[in-house]
Amino acid sequence: MRHNKSGRRLGRNSSHRKAMLRNMVTSLLDQEKITTTDARAKELRKLAEKMITLGKKGDLHARRQALSVIQDKKVVAKLFDRLAPRYAERNGGYTRIMKVGNRAGDNAPVSIIEFVEHDQSVATAE
Repeated sequence: MRHNKSGRRLGRNSSHRKAMLRNMVTSLLDQEKITTTDARAKELRKLAEKMITLGKKGDLHARRQALSVIQDKKVVAKLFDRLAPRYAERNGGYTRIMKVGNRAGDNAPVSIIEFVEHDQSVATAE
């Protein structure tokens, strides 16, 4: 029984799951919008919100903590310079999960996870 054990295992061992979520949060912060399964999106939301909160702190320790998770220094710079100031007045709820439907191959439920108030012109230009 899994009483009082939080988090989804996503069919992976712990190191694979951690690596996958690090890759996904890096991609989300870079692209500001990604498509994935519902369960992955719900787990990714936790990590993405923590990264935005670190970006709002803005000090050196927070930057180093973000660098321990996010795998690209350019993405960390984007987080601290552009994304965090955008949510300076917001106390949480930086991401939105929209259900899209089911994937064709295995009928898995698919969602889009994106940042609230994200700039459409920036996302489409990249």
